[in-house]
Amino acid sequence: MTVRVVVADDQELVRSGFAMILDAQPDIEVVAEVGDGARAVDAVRRHAPDVALLDVRMPVMDGIEACRAIAAAGSCRTVMLTTFDSDAYVYEALHAGASGFLLKDVRRDDLVHAVRVVARGDALLAPSVARRLVEEYTARGAGRVDGAPLEVLTARERETLLLLGRGLSNAEIAAEFTVSEHTVKTHVGNVLAKLGLRDRVQAVICAYETGLIAPGTPPHGGAARVR
Repeated sequence: MTVRVVVADDQELVRSGFAMILDAQPDIEVVAEVGDGARAVDAVRRHAPDVALLDVRMPVMDGIEACRAIAAAGSCRTVMLTTFDSDAYVYEALHAGASGFLLKDVRRDDLVHAVRVVARGDALLAPSVARRLVEEYTARGAGRVDGAPLEVLTARERETLLLLGRGLSNAEIAAEFTVSEHTVKTHVGNVLAKLGLRDRVQAVICAYETGLIAPGTPPHGGAARVR
């Protein structure tokens, strides 16, 4: 299966570089390169890609608004590109439907990996972005909400959400529970379905919003991850 990708960035060299890296992969095809968010939304409508790679800051329509429009229109998943130090509002893209975040100085292999991960329905945060992103969200968002929504979860599903919030992969959760990865996938699917969450990124935010994890809590292994 070939993963079809739209690349959107107003910096031509960055855009072309990402497109060249992705197009060189045997299982990835870049179907469009555009320089602003409005053209990104149009390209997604015309080409029906699997993944849209969006810069957060673009003219005409920024990446967050483009992400929101793309998520509302269909099944294309989005990866946001950011220089997090200057894009403090990037947390807003979580509720806009973004499935991944990468720094613009991402390594070649990590870029390719991110596109593949998001295309298959998972989510990904760059390790250097994840913890700051979550803390920015909880600081600027509405704050903690009543933990009552978690009452729909079984005890094991609640534990699964806790470990998702700490950034563990399915394999790591399986090791914690001493069960198979297939069983963990079932637990993760149940958590997302019961709480009405799009993917693992939103599961991380839910864990913080409901107070299951307090902002500032050291993540697993000292670095927050979502896989």
